[in-house]
Amino acid sequence: MRTYLVGGAVRDKWLGRPVVDHDYVVVGAHPDELLALGYKPVGKDFPVFLHPTSGEEYALARTERKIGHGYHGFAFHADPGVTLEQDLARRDLTINAIAEDENGVLVDPYGGMGDLEQRVLRHVSPAFVEDPVRLLRVARFAARFEPLGFAVADETMALLRQMVRDGEIDHLVPERVWAETRKALGEAQPSAFLRLLRDTGAMAVLFPEIDALYGVPQRAEFHPEIDTGVHLEMVLDAAARLAPGDDLVGFCALTHDLGKALTPTDELPRHVGHEHRGVAPLRVLAARLKVPTEYAELAELVCREHLNAHRALELKPSTVLKLLVSLDALRRPERLTTFLTACMADKRGRLGHEQADYPQATWLRQARDAAASVTSGPFVAAGLQGPAVGAAMEKARIEAIAKMKLCNT
Repeated sequence: MRTYLVGGAVRDKWLGRPVVDHDYVVVGAHPDELLALGYKPVGKDFPVFLHPTSGEEYALARTERKIGHGYHGFAFHADPGVTLEQDLARRDLTINAIAEDENGVLVDPYGGMGDLEQRVLRHVSPAFVEDPVRLLRVARFAARFEPLGFAVADETMALLRQMVRDGEIDHLVPERVWAETRKALGEAQPSAFLRLLRDTGAMAVLFPEIDALYGVPQRAEFHPEIDTGVHLEMVLDAAARLAPGDDLVGFCALTHDLGKALTPTDELPRHVGHEHRGVAPLRVLAARLKVPTEYAELAELVCREHLNAHRALELKPSTVLKLLVSLDALRRPERLTTFLTACMADKRGRLGHEQADYPQATWLRQARDAAASVTSGPFVAAGLQGPAVGAAMEKARIEAIAKMKLCNT
């Protein structure tokens, strides 16, 4: 029995990146041998075990065979005769098909180290096309590694396009699409995820609401980048800089401008009312991908209210309070933080405005604190009851916001 560290841990160690998970492959062993050593089985489709002390994953070396469509359309075979090279052959990219033995010696049958040095994302074998999730994974790796100079190999791009043409991605289940998208939105350069999906034709299949934004013009005085799709890519990358790893902010950024694809042609390049038009396609997208409620709700608020955030300094105190209440920001200030980060990303996701100030964020935080300082106690003590308490609190909160605004002028 031999044990090897495999996959991302080997790759990231070589790149000097933090290693989060350690995954191991065990060659030449029966499941009973691992059970006898105290390993705990967790795999349903193939033998995967948790180490008795570290809790890290150990999988028996296995091969796989395509028997149907989609992610679950595989039959797996694991026995002591499966070699390490056979196990590595079923992996997606060469940079993920490197193993390291207990002495630190690398096993690299598919040229992964060379591709790491050359900064190439390349598939291991033609069997790559059998798993549609791999298209999303490559797009996600592009979002992670493009800042380091990585690019997808031409032959791998050809296979990705083939997967779209052959309809293999039509069999992706919503949960997997969302899982990979969510991870991509937390990467350093999410725009690379969108570009790869669009270059392969997958975006039109998986995200038609987003694909429709490309080629839609905007007013050059506000958006020097002109193209709404390009603007979206810039907003995503701005969000990644402002809130690294925050996929909730990323999803809000991704969906904030969906209404611009629905602007009547005769109104272009203006987009009056796009913040309201965008709610319907956002709901469709969120429902199709089974997006968590918290993500869908906050994204809808950003879609509907981001223009109010941009003009917050000109809003009446009563309108500011209405905005804060819609966000539930008085009880949950973290929602305001997410909202403002996405709105700031929208401001900075424009050509030449990448470092633009956003004083609206400071003002809305101050307004929130002023409004939240008003409590029910004094009004109850004064003898008010029921709805009268709420009405008095609302009036006092508007006055507190107005006073704060006066102090800032």
